[in-house]
Amino acid sequence: MSFLEVHVVTRNEELPVIVAGGGIGGLAAALALVRQGFKVTVLEQAPEIGEIGAGIQLGPNAFHAFDALGVGDKARGRAVYTESMVMHDAVDETLVGRLETGEAFRQRFGNPYAVIHRADVHLSLLEGAQETGRVSFHTHTRVERIEQDEATGTVSAIDQNGQRWTGQALIAAEGGKSVTRAQYVNDPPRVTGHVVYRAVVEREDFPENLRWNAASLWAGPKCHLVHYPLRGGEQYNVVVTFHSRQQETWGVTDGSKEEVESYFQGICPKARQLIDLPKSWKRWATADREPIDNWVFGRATLLGDAAHPTTQYMAQGACMAMEDAVTLGEALRVTGQRWDEALQLYQRNRITRTARIVLSGREMGRLYHAAGVERLVRNSLWKGRSQERFYDAMEWLYGWNVDNCLDQA
Repeated sequence: MSFLEVHVVTRNEELPVIVAGGGIGGLAAALALVRQGFKVTVLEQAPEIGEIGAGIQLGPNAFHAFDALGVGDKARGRAVYTESMVMHDAVDETLVGRLETGEAFRQRFGNPYAVIHRADVHLSLLEGAQETGRVSFHTHTRVERIEQDEATGTVSAIDQNGQRWTGQALIAAEGGKSVTRAQYVNDPPRVTGHVVYRAVVEREDFPENLRWNAASLWAGPKCHLVHYPLRGGEQYNVVVTFHSRQQETWGVTDGSKEEVESYFQGICPKARQLIDLPKSWKRWATADREPIDNWVFGRATLLGDAAHPTTQYMAQGACMAMEDAVTLGEALRVTGQRWDEALQLYQRNRITRTARIVLSGREMGRLYHAAGVERLVRNSLWKGRSQERFYDAMEWLYGWNVDNCLDQA
C-alpha cells in the first residue's frame, strides 16, 4: 500500500457515516453503525427528531432487532403484549381466524408479539442513539443530491442550502419518497388506491365490548378495520382502510368522518362502532413500489422504506427497517468493515426477504378485502387449523434473528 493509499484510508476512517433520515430506519441504522465503532451524522429534514403516526405491531423479529441494537429493554417497557391476533368478518361477525400469541408463541419464536405507539419505538431508538455519544443530529436539513468521489472513497450529501456533508458512506433512510432512490433509480410509486385513516382513542371513549388484548382485524368487502390497545391499555389504536372511489395521490392529509362513514355502510354494528370514535383523523393515500434487485450505489445504499416501500397489510414496515439496520451492521462486522463487500453482503441478504414482504402485502390486502364468493373462501381458509400450523406458516417471517440474518454469506 502506497503512502497516498495509507493517507486516504486513515482520513476516511476518521469521517462519520452519513445517515439521511431520522426516522425509525435512520435511528436503527445509526445504532447499528455505532455498535461497529463508527461515528454517525444523522440528517433530518424536519424541525426536530421525532415521529408521527399512531400504533404499529411488533413481531418477534422486531424484538430480536431491538436486542441486537441494544434497546430491547427500552422497547419492551413501552409495548403492550397481546394475547392473540384475531380476524372477524365485518359483515356477519364470524370469527375467521385466531393466532394465539401467548407462551407457546414465545417459546416457538423466542420473543413476544406486541403493539406499541410508533412514537415509542422511535423514542427507544433515539434514547439509545443519544446515549452512545457518537451520533450527531442535524435538523432542518433536507438532502437534495448525493455526490461520490471515487478517488477518495467518500460520499457527500448536499442539502437545500448547498452545504456538503461528507462521510465514508451514506445510508439513505429517507422513507418511501427517498431523494437518494429518485437519483439512482427514479422509479415511479405504485399508488394503490387504498386509503388508510388512523387515530388514537382514549380508553374511556373506547367501547367496552371491543377492549380486547389482541391485534384485531375486521375484514369487509373492499375495506377493513383494525384496533388494539396502546400504552398499557390507556389508549386504543384505530385504523380503517378502504378502496377509494377517486384517483388518489400518495400522501397524508386531514380526513373527515363523513368520508369514512360513506365506505362502511354494509358492515355489522359491532365493527361500525370504531368509525364513530375518533375526534380527528389523519388520511393516508397509500403506495408501494416494485421490488428492485439493486439498492447499493457505490458507497451509498438504501434502507427501510427507501429500499422497499410497502403497504401496511403485513404490519412489517418498521420491523423490516430495523432488520435492515441489524443486517448492515453484521455485514460490516464479518467483512472487517470493508464497505464495498459489506454493502453487497447486506443487499444480498435483504432483497428477497423484503420483496416477499412487499408482494405478500399486496396479496394480504386482497384477502382482507375479499367480496362475494372470494369472501366465503377467505372465511374457510383457516377452519380447524392448529396453532402449531399457524406458527409453521409464520416461521419464515418471525424466525428471523441476528444469528441467521446473513444466511447468504
